Amino acid sequence: MMNNSMTLIMAGRQQRRRRWIIVTGSLAAVSCVLCCAMLLLGNTIYPVQDVIRTLLGEQIKGVSFAVNTIRLPRMLAGLFAGFAFGMGGSVFQTMLRNPLANPNVLGITTGSSAAAVFCIVILHTSDSIVSIASVIAGLATALLIYTFSRGRTFSIGRLILIGIGMQAMLNAVISYLLLVSAEPDVPAALRWLSGSLNGSQMHELPPLIITVLICVPVLIVLMKHLSILELGEQSAASLGVNTDKTRMVLIVGSVCMIAIATAVTGPIAFVAFLAGPIAKALVGTGLSAIIPAGLVGVNLVLAADLVGQFAFEVRYPAGIITGILGAPYLIYLLIRMNRKGDL
Repeated sequence: MMNNSMTLIMAGRQQRRRRWIIVTGSLAAVSCVLCCAMLLLGNTIYPVQDVIRTLLGEQIKGVSFAVNTIRLPRMLAGLFAGFAFGMGGSVFQTMLRNPLANPNVLGITTGSSAAAVFCIVILHTSDSIVSIASVIAGLATALLIYTFSRGRTFSIGRLILIGIGMQAMLNAVISYLLLVSAEPDVPAALRWLSGSLNGSQMHELPPLIITVLICVPVLIVLMKHLSILELGEQSAASLGVNTDKTRMVLIVGSVCMIAIATAVTGPIAFVAFLAGPIAKALVGTGLSAIIPAGLVGVNLVLAADLVGQFAFEVRYPAGIITGILGAPYLIYLLIRMNRKGDL
């Protein structure tokens, strides 16, 4: 009897692991296809061999400028920002055991946006200063929300309520800044707020790429602790997890990725919110979904950018497309949670 039970447990574990590998591999394959489409498609569709030769360093008239200056930075920005949004959002949702607990809803990206808009319309600073201010403001907002939510003991519900309040306040700040700003400055601020890969430049990408390459391994190492935190505060502590230290590292790593991604692309709406639930639905229970969530984020950003460029007569930023997808899901989630009594 015991042997049969162990056999069933091992078979179930292998099945879940096989499903995880298939889903993750499929998402990675779709990401590769979308990356290739980003390089090939545009006002002019270039032959694959010309694009490859250009990427290898050969100079081809017309192709080199289009691919190296416009399409490659755009693709890399979507790739790394999408992964940062997807993985960071999934970490928040898993750690806090609530699909609403993501940087979009908690106001962290709104903090970055408020700082960026202030720099654009009031200080008229350079793009690099806008990016730095955006990152610092995102980290500061996350620190404030976490500090206010602690009280005597850490409370997930308190954190979400404080985050939603912070988001409302910062949105009001953004509205005020746009209202009092000079008319010529408003379009630049609105373009940034829409969340777009337009105008991505290669010199802007190293901070994002380096941050993702540093933070992703740290978050992967902490995946086991993240799964234990899902069991609840007392259960995690009884299993030997230093909950405060682990949570702080997870928050800092996730916020750093999301804040720098926001500084590069603007707040691409709902990617951090949608990627985790989609990845969990695909992977199933039992194994961490943060890596698949990162790949889902990549696919959402790149696909939204391609749809915004080519599906309509007017070109739309990626954030408009993801916002159209995310808003109905947020309404559905709120209704479902209200019926369950989770709100």
